[in-house]
Amino acid sequence: MTAAAGWRRVADTYREPRLLAVLLMGFSSGLPLPLTLGTLSFWLAQSGVSRTTIGLFALIGIPYNFKFLWSPLIDRLPLPVLTRRLGRRRSWALVLQAALALAILALGFTDPKADPAQTALAAVIVAFLSASQDIVIDAYRIELLTAEQQAAGVTATQWGYRFGMIAAGAGALYASAAGGWHVAYAIMAVLMGVGMVTVWLTPEPDVPAIPTTGRGIAGAIEWLGSAVWAPLAEFFVRERWASIPILLFVLLYKYGDALAGSMANPLYVSLGFTASEVASISKVFGVFATLAGVALGGVAVARWSLFPCLLVFGVLQNVSTLMYAALAVAGHDKLMLTLSIGLENVTGGLGAAAFTTYISRLCNLRFTATQFALLSSLAAVARTMLAANGGWLSERYGWVNFFTLATFAGLPALVVLLWLMRRERSGVSAGGIPAPAGSR
Repeated sequence: MTAAAGWRRVADTYREPRLLAVLLMGFSSGLPLPLTLGTLSFWLAQSGVSRTTIGLFALIGIPYNFKFLWSPLIDRLPLPVLTRRLGRRRSWALVLQAALALAILALGFTDPKADPAQTALAAVIVAFLSASQDIVIDAYRIELLTAEQQAAGVTATQWGYRFGMIAAGAGALYASAAGGWHVAYAIMAVLMGVGMVTVWLTPEPDVPAIPTTGRGIAGAIEWLGSAVWAPLAEFFVRERWASIPILLFVLLYKYGDALAGSMANPLYVSLGFTASEVASISKVFGVFATLAGVALGGVAVARWSLFPCLLVFGVLQNVSTLMYAALAVAGHDKLMLTLSIGLENVTGGLGAAAFTTYISRLCNLRFTATQFALLSSLAAVARTMLAANGGWLSERYGWVNFFTLATFAGLPALVVLLWLMRRERSGVSAGGIPAPAGSR
């Protein structure tokens, strides 16, 4: 294939109408996340909550780590009446999105200064429903698109995801400055309607029907075997002893980026940046920088090999974390803030595009929701449990040393990746490349 023909193939893929639906569903996935992490941490810092407590609030994201536990239910369990009329993916998506809108509204009416426990509980409920929605939408995307469209689908999802984060990041900050946090979270609840309308207008994916099971104890055991054990067994049998390094790589690839990101907003507040400055530079310019990185990453993955992209983008996203340390030295400098956020977000977007494509290719179509939930849950551990001590580390060692440490935190994943690349060059599948039988 000539270079021109290769680029034409990439361009044709991005003109697929189904990618618009994937983009809008990505918006619905991205909207709740800042409301329990970045935006919430800014609200907490503005309310005078200590940095150590803010760091512990990262544990609110634990449902993203364990969503694989209930993903078989969402993957296989029909909803009365709705599944028969709307389909398996659409019925679950609409129910979860409606519940999310109500939970976001309730979170906005808490007071983190007076009762942080109540705020934490409401945020956990939002995170649980958001993680559950991600199970459906990730499976929906993988099942809706062909193998050739997966990289473009990841790009479209990431773009939609980042637009959702703009709304819940910059949009919420602007709304809070104008009308308070109650108004900001109420607006975010209304915006969940974007995902609901998209799901309503998008057809159910055409995938193999789920085999029926018997009734009683024997039927329950049969269901557990097909819904819970079979997806795990298929992955470990397919990848054999390489499954452990693959899972280790999935766990650690975004760890340095997540550790630094957990303390980004507290850093901005400590340096004296206002909500409007953070909204304009971090939540708007920064997200568009991420979108640029995601777009470039998606095109690179579609045009060239996935493993080299993972390596190069992984190095870049780790090195760019040092920009936070430079910002801490520069102080309240809007130009330095812009440069730091721009570089860090572009490289983070590059890494996100390659990484999401990688874990998508690991999934078998027979077990899409469960396998993707397992892998993305594992990746979320870096953002929640592993990054939860970020506040303590920054208070103990200072901003510069903390962000330098975060830079080196991403190196173990790259060492594992080099091993996977060597294995792949030897002709052995290393993480779904080429795609396993029954996957797209």
